[in-house]
Amino acid sequence: MTQTGTVNYHVHKPFRQAFEIDVDGIAGNLIEPEFFAAKIALKDQRNCEAATDFAEDGFAFASTQTGISNFKGDNWQSRYDAELADLLKQEVGAKEVITFDHTVRIDDPQAKRRPARHVHSDYSREGAERRLVDILGPEKADEWAQGHYAFINVWRPIANPINSAPLGFIRPSTVRDADWIVIDLIYPDRKGQVMGLAKDAGHEWVYRSRMTPDEVAFFNIYDNSGRPCVGHSAIDLVEDPTVTTPRQSIESRTLVRY
Repeated sequence: MTQTGTVNYHVHKPFRQAFEIDVDGIAGNLIEPEFFAAKIALKDQRNCEAATDFAEDGFAFASTQTGISNFKGDNWQSRYDAELADLLKQEVGAKEVITFDHTVRIDDPQAKRRPARHVHSDYSREGAERRLVDILGPEKADEWAQGHYAFINVWRPIANPINSAPLGFIRPSTVRDADWIVIDLIYPDRKGQVMGLAKDAGHEWVYRSRMTPDEVAFFNIYDNSGRPCVGHSAIDLVEDPTVTTPRQSIESRTLVRY
């Protein structure tokens, strides 16, 4: 059965918009651009309402257990990085995988990082090319840029099945170029970019209901060969109102070479 949820779309403006992070040097002090809250229909990939193919859609799901039971501290990272490398080599045909960032999100007002509730993709072309140099250095980045590389996000629930704020994806074939908006990320010491998405009635949203810690979603956030990047967001949706465990997840940004 198709579910209904709410997302925050970005809004076209005649000027460049931005997220300003840690404003005035105050940790967590955030100024956001304007959003438009919209009701959306969600097709459930688990219930065969929508098939997904990574090569065509830029996102897919997999069942894959992890040997990590606690994502606190840093002793788990090298083992989890190895698991992600094996996963992406098997699922997308990557030849080399570098995991460079992990973010644990908890849907709790007191949490340091909460689910991202705006429709976006993580990198603009300029932002991805800059990040490639940051990770590899200029010489090696130039070598990778001569071939096919991509940034892929791998998202996994932690502790419990996802009952609220599931991660949803827009099928790229339903997104127009005009829907994308470059949004600056302004930090106290640096500047980045994300790609926001404006609302369009033609967008087709897909998610997998009640994802468990033994499942992952993996999706393109930039691909230099032109494969689709994927608009995504946490969805305001509750599967079962009697369940009160907060949504917990880990997302891992990877750089892959094909």
